[in-house]
Amino acid sequence: MTEETKTSEPQTHPAVSVTRPGDGELIVLGTTRMRVLEDGSHTGHRLAIAESVLAPHTQGPPQHRHARHDEGFYVLSGTVRFTVGDEHHDAAAGTLVMVPPGAPHTFANPTDQPAVMLSTFTPDLYVQYFRDLQDVLAGGRPLTPQANADAMSRYATEPA
Repeated sequence: MTEETKTSEPQTHPAVSVTRPGDGELIVLGTTRMRVLEDGSHTGHRLAIAESVLAPHTQGPPQHRHARHDEGFYVLSGTVRFTVGDEHHDAAAGTLVMVPPGAPHTFANPTDQPAVMLSTFTPDLYVQYFRDLQDVLAGGRPLTPQANADAMSRYATEPA
């Protein structure tokens, strides 16, 4: 190949994804607002990222464990209480909590102030779970423990 041929060939680079403030998919689950910043469509489904705002005194999901994905939580503001089995961890702003597959966990905001956290899902498998829960609520059905367990089961997750 000549030098001229090398420079005239089209260069292919992966597309860079930019999600600006106010962009992203909004999912509302009761008193929790989730903004999906990356649903996996730009990462080959290796990673999804969401920002969640938990209103004061928000209970999280039932304690559960994932079989096929890691979940990470970085607390941006406020305090989030993580429960892992019988242990409670109050995570203030600046705290990172990583949950590997198989670890039972849940979270809540027990305080009088909103809490904001950034969540990662590797791979992106679990984003659709939140969409499914929103669909249950949008359909006028209550988010019962059974409805939640049914949705979890579709994404390699089970109540702990």
